[in-house]
Amino acid sequence: MDVNPVLVEVERSGFVESRHRGSAVGLAADGAVTVRVGRPDVPIFPRSANKPMQAVAMLRCGLDLDDELLALAAGSHSGEDFHVEGAEKILAGAGLVAGDLRCPESWPLDPATQQAVARDGGGPSRMRMNCSGKHAAMLATCVAAGWPTESYLDAEHPLQLAVRGVVEELAGEPAAALGVDGCGAPLFAVSTTGVARAFRALVLAAPGTPERRVADAMRTHPQWTSGTRREERELMEAVPGLLVKCGAEGVDAFASADGRAGAVKIDDGAMRARTPVTVALLRALGFGHPGLDGLADVEVRGGDGVVGAVRPAPGVFASGPGAPA
Repeated sequence: MDVNPVLVEVERSGFVESRHRGSAVGLAADGAVTVRVGRPDVPIFPRSANKPMQAVAMLRCGLDLDDELLALAAGSHSGEDFHVEGAEKILAGAGLVAGDLRCPESWPLDPATQQAVARDGGGPSRMRMNCSGKHAAMLATCVAAGWPTESYLDAEHPLQLAVRGVVEELAGEPAAALGVDGCGAPLFAVSTTGVARAFRALVLAAPGTPERRVADAMRTHPQWTSGTRREERELMEAVPGLLVKCGAEGVDAFASADGRAGAVKIDDGAMRARTPVTVALLRALGFGHPGLDGLADVEVRGGDGVVGAVRPAPGVFASGPGAPA
């Protein structure tokens, strides 16, 4: 009962060569758990799926951003030029510069942009790092609140204490552990179900509240939360009103305007398994949008052709609402 089931299979030439275990949970419009696979009650690090909650905390603490820049602050961008320009704008508005960022240097996530940077003689940078929008917004929040900027990543900094409070509030449970994310920011562990509850709270909040402002900015500008060539953008465009945010190590979370929500955690952290099982979970919750069809499987290639796919395991959500682990 403590071992999560296989959620995704990797099939090559008719042979299943790999399997990914994990947990998933789906909430109905009224918040009731209607889909449960594996152990979604076990705490996980949501990684960048925490970013919308972090953005809510920043707005509550005085951050003044809207539209694309708010979506960038709540997202994991691909390091494309417009993402960098947006992060620079956030910093400049607070009287800060790229040197104030404490996220690590990184190549852009977007392959085409990475190649362009390399061709131009560039290399990894803090501004191209996928979390630079969030870090720029954290610094801008500190300036707005009159807090020190040098220590903004310390777990006991007023901003990070506020973030923890918002994560626990929206998830409906206390943080089970404190960690350090890949970008250096504090990271709070909650259950997969708690992540789904948090996303549901964002979309159902009253218009104009910090929660709803974050959800609306992300849904209106999905290319700013991820990139022009990312699956999260495609998912949000395939299902109008859907909020989606991924996290490293195989985390996905979503919520629709009517309150249906879900979250996925792949045990081995495989990012390739994330979107196929998310599409399967969306369908299990009643989303039949044809735009999801092209995202249901990930191609497995052999030579110059497609010889298989990464796809949900047969019957993974067929056991009905509330199915036990």
